[in-house]
Amino acid sequence: MRLLDRLERKFRPYAVPNVTIVIIMGQVLAFILSQSKAEIVGKMVLVPQLVMDGEIWRLGSFCFVPPDIQPLFLFFAMMIFYMMGSALEQTWGAVRYNLFLICGYLTTVAVAFVYPAAAATNMFIGTSVFLAFAWLYPNHIFYIMFILPVKVRWLALLAWIGLIYGLLIGDMQTKLFILAGITNFLLFFGQEIILRIRSKGRQMQRTAEIAAETGKPKHECVVCGATDKSDSTLEFRYCSKCEGALCYCENHLRNHDHVGNVEA
Repeated sequence: MRLLDRLERKFRPYAVPNVTIVIIMGQVLAFILSQSKAEIVGKMVLVPQLVMDGEIWRLGSFCFVPPDIQPLFLFFAMMIFYMMGSALEQTWGAVRYNLFLICGYLTTVAVAFVYPAAAATNMFIGTSVFLAFAWLYPNHIFYIMFILPVKVRWLALLAWIGLIYGLLIGDMQTKLFILAGITNFLLFFGQEIILRIRSKGRQMQRTAEIAAETGKPKHECVVCGATDKSDSTLEFRYCSKCEGALCYCENHLRNHDHVGNVEA
C-alpha cells in the first residue's frame, strides 16, 4: 500500500470529487441521445484500431457507454451504482477512489490495444466497484425483486464464480479482459486478502491444536496405560520415589517397581 499512498499524495490536486455522479450523468446522457440516434453508442465504444485511425475520443467516451438494458432496470442499476460508488468514496476519499477507477481504466485500455480490432467494454467500472463494495461492506443487504433479502457477500460470491468460470473456459481475449476488469480490485485488496487467508489458516491450525490437546488424557498410568479418559473414576498420582514425573493410577501407585536410584 506504500505505492498507493505515494500515488495518492501526487494525484491529490487532480482528483475529481463525486466522480460516480459524473459517470452516471455521462451514461444517462448517452442513453438519452441513443434513443434518437442509435449509432451514437457505436461511436463511443473503445475500438483501438479506430482510435489509431484518428477517433481518439473513444479513449474516454467508452467509460460512458450505458448498460444495454431496459430503462427501468437502467434506473435501478444507476441507483445501486451511485450508492456503492458514493460509499467507496466516503470510505477512501475522492483521491483513492479516483485511483481505483483509473487503475481499472488503464488495464482495460492496455488489454484493448492487444486486440485492436475488438471492442472493449467498461466492465472495469461496474464489476470492480461492486466487488470492492462487497469486500468493505459484506453484510449490506440487497433486496432481490424488492422481496428477497440477500447479503452482498453472497452476490459477490456468485460474481466471483462467474468470473472464474470465464477465466477457465474463455479464450485468451476473454481472460485478459476479465483480468483487466478486476486488476484494480486485486491491487487495492490483494495484500489484505493474503493476510486474511494467512490469519484464517493460523486460526484453523490453532483450533485443531486445541481440539487435539482437548482429546489427549491429562494422566496416564505408566504400568497399565489407564487414563483419565478411559476411566474417569480412577485417581492418579505421581510417585515421589521415582525419577522423573511418572504417573500411576491408584491400583499401581503403591504396587510398582520404582524407577531410578531410590534411597532406602
